[in-house]
Amino acid sequence: MSRICVYLGSREGNSPAFRQAAHTLGTALGQRGHTLVYGGARVGLMGELANAALNAGGSVIGVMPDHLVEREQAHFGLTELIRVPNMHERKATMAANADAFIALPGTFEELFEIWTWGYLGLHDKPMGLLDTDGFYAPLLAFLDSTVSHGFLAQATRDMLLDAPMPSQLLDALEAELS
Repeated sequence: MSRICVYLGSREGNSPAFRQAAHTLGTALGQRGHTLVYGGARVGLMGELANAALNAGGSVIGVMPDHLVEREQAHFGLTELIRVPNMHERKATMAANADAFIALPGTFEELFEIWTWGYLGLHDKPMGLLDTDGFYAPLLAFLDSTVSHGFLAQATRDMLLDAPMPSQLLDALEAELS
């Protein structure tokens, strides 16, 4: 099956819905036979996602820069933990090991970089936002506004899938992958 890179924070946010979404997504990835590629931490939403995928029988690849191994409390119970020298290598390694991308609440930079790479033709992998509890609704409205104001092509906006539930987003990504 596919390797799906998930961008998310090591923090949990202030709503239990975020932790539940990470757990549900991790479980679904494992049950559907996908390999999770993520930032490699054992804490916060990252740890919840990875543990749920592992508990559902999935494979999990973590990618973490050496300087964050202690700070982010690396997850040493993964299928594979790839240590890299810096953040640039982390993002490049995660992207190289993925067939699709999902962003959960708590991250922006990686999402915009991978979306830009897609726009520039550096990859043609599907990308999506998990809009848990409406977290990304203001961003999605802003992106739609950039289309209506002529600063973003509709085709570029359409590259970024979104759904409120993990199963819906996985269904959309899987359809793009097949």
